[in-house]
Order: sequence, then C-alpha cells, then structure tokens
Amino acid sequence: MGFLLDAEQRAFAGSLDAMLTAAGTPSVVRDWSRGEHSGGRALWSRLAGAGVFSLAVSEEYGGLGVRPVELAVAFVELGRHAVPGPLVETVAAATLLASLDDPGPAKRLLPALVAGESMATVGRAGSYALDGDAAAVRLSLASDGLRLAPGHGAVRPSLDPARRLTPLAPGGELLAADPPVGQSLALARLTTAAQALGVGQALLARTVAYVKQRTQFGAPIGSFQAVKHRLADAKIALEFARPLLFGAALTMTPADVAAAKVTACEAAYATARTALQLHGAIGYTAEYDLSLWLTKARALRTAWGSPRECRAVVVSGGGRRW
Repeated sequence: MGFLLDAEQRAFAGSLDAMLTAAGTPSVVRDWSRGEHSGGRALWSRLAGAGVFSLAVSEEYGGLGVRPVELAVAFVELGRHAVPGPLVETVAAATLLASLDDPGPAKRLLPALVAGESMATVGRAGSYALDGDAAAVRLSLASDGLRLAPGHGAVRPSLDPARRLTPLAPGGELLAADPPVGQSLALARLTTAAQALGVGQALLARTVAYVKQRTQFGAPIGSFQAVKHRLADAKIALEFARPLLFGAALTMTPADVAAAKVTACEAAYATARTALQLHGAIGYTAEYDLSLWLTKARALRTAWGSPRECRAVVVSGGGRRW
C-alpha cells in the first residue's frame, strides 16, 4: 500500500521539524530525565501553539477535530527529535475525556490540554503512569471506573530515563463508572507507532552519517558490503512500516492499528540494534546522543501493547472501527 502526504501535511511536518531542530531537544531530554521540566514545558507550549494537541480534540472543546492522519504526521516528527513528556498519554487522556457521557470533566480539563497549559497521563490503578510528576491531569482506570487521581508516588527508574514512571495515588474524583476506552486505546497505539517510526528514522540517519565518517583499513566502514546490508534491512523495515501507519490512520480499525503498532515498533527496535552494533563501543555511552533514541526505541516497543498483544489483535481480525 502506498500513501503520499498532501502539501499541507508535508508543510506541517516541515514546520515541526524546523521548530524541534532549533529547540535542541537532546539537552531538553537530558534535563527532563533529571526531573527538570522547565525546558520541556516551554517546548510543550510551542507544540500546542503549532496545533499538535488540538488534533486529538473535537471543536466542541476547542480542538480542530480528531485527525488521526495529522496526529501520525506530528508524532513521527516528535519521535525523530526524541521529544520527552507524556505525549501519547495526553492524546489518550484527551480522547478518553471527550468520550465520556458526562461532558463536565471534558469542559473542565480539555481546554488547558489543548492550549498546552497542562499535561495529562493515564494508567491503571495499582500500576505506573508515565510522567505523573509533570502531568496536572492524572487519569486512573480503577475497578470502579475512571478516576482523577489526586497525586502520585515516587518516581521509578525506567529503561528510558526520559520516561519517568510514577504510581498514581488511590482515590480521587470518579469521572465515569464505565468509560469507553476503545478510541483512546486506538489513538494511543497509533501515535506510539508514529513516534517509534520517527525514532527509527532518526537512528538510521545518525548511523548512516556515522559510518561515512568512521574508517577501518583506510576506508569508511559504510563502504563495506556487510554494513550496507544491515542499513538496507533497517531502511526496508522502516519503509514497510510507514504505509501501514498511515493506512491505519485512515481506517482506525483495531487490526490495522495493531498491525501498524507492532510493525513500526519492531522496525525501530531492529534499527536500534543495528545502530548500536555499527557505532561500536561509543553506542553504549549514555553521554552520546544516540542513547536518547536507543532507549526510547526499546521502551516504545512494549508501550500500549506488547508485540504479542498486538499480533493477537491482528490475528483475531477486528475489522470494525473503534
């Protein structure tokens, strides 16, 4: 399947790329990993100004309407630049709030999310939520329904230091007894897939640049056939994932979204392994910027559904729209 973005979508991607390139995201990521959120919040506000979070919210609550294709376009760029924060979780929380029968919580909480004035996270009661220490809106899926958690516990170390895990405090305001989670899960998986695709693209680009510079036996290692094959395999995997991602954004069926998620995340993970091998010892160094994308590729692989879970959805079918 082929998919070409139109001129407006390409311009949107280009504007985000230019903004994030100028922002110098590696330093923002490192600060975020240490719990210093000022740089990340400033970048978050600029993303909101560009309309990123408006794409997940209907016009009724100040958004542009739910636009899965444009969300995928945006999250590819966010992944390429390793932007930290509960990006997917904010989209999922916004979608969940907008789907509640009672419009009260949405009217109260969504405007600030759309404007970038606050962040959101969501998780199951008794488990961990991403960046609960930075999010003002913490949604907890408890046994009795959806609750607005009153706080969070201590930060737990994560494989990706920029993905800070926090337990949600029990109790809090009950927002809905039986919340519809289908569309929220769909957009969470779609945007995770898009983010992973962007991470894979960044890893491949950085590795191609590196193998052109590093020499062995008097020649760039990029000229070696074995190296070319590894990079070609990574490129093919990422290119195969791209039409699945945008095809899923068009159909939004459970099977299509799950297929896009597992394919993009596995492609990014395979590219990370190739990047690590071709960089050699320096690739294992936390101070080297490549590590910011390596750890993210591994973390996204199991976020919002493991490969096994997503494959089970694909195999079972699930042709209807969420």
